Amino acid sequence: MNKHFVLTVVGDDRPGLVGELAATISGHGGNWLQSSMAQLAGQFAGIVEVAVPAEKSAELQQALDELTHLKIVIAEAGTKESVLTGRHSRKLKLALVGHDRVGIVREVSQVLARFAVNVENLATHTASAPMSAEILFHADAELTAGPDLDARALIDALELLSNDLMVDIALDESIRRN
Repeated sequence: MNKHFVLTVVGDDRPGLVGELAATISGHGGNWLQSSMAQLAGQFAGIVEVAVPAEKSAELQQALDELTHLKIVIAEAGTKESVLTGRHSRKLKLALVGHDRVGIVREVSQVLARFAVNVENLATHTASAPMSAEILFHADAELTAGPDLDARALIDALELLSNDLMVDIALDESIRRN
């Protein structure tokens, strides 16, 4: 029987860091299942799901603790799925672009929560606008919602956040049945 862990990893970015982490995991019987990683402001940051035979889990945790140049938080993964990833859920993709300002992520996430929309994946960045060189905020998200979501009302609520906020939501009309 395997145990599943979610590792949160942060450290000074350098070549070979992912390889060292992967070698430690596989060297102790762990299987790298999925991950998301990025270099942000000179720091390496990642989150990794790992499966390891139960009898080797303590050994793997000890080996990860010995990687002193990385800050690794180890959490045992739960088996409970998100309320919205189960039966009859809808997948949405959100693409949002607007003038960058303090609080934009907070405002967008509050609207999503009000509509009971769960954020499964979120990627954001800022970039200069092509013509004006103003800083634009970009967000791409994968979302999950219940089958009764009014997508038009959600788009309207997001667009109300700002006159210069451009919102594109693509709704996968197929309802997932797990």
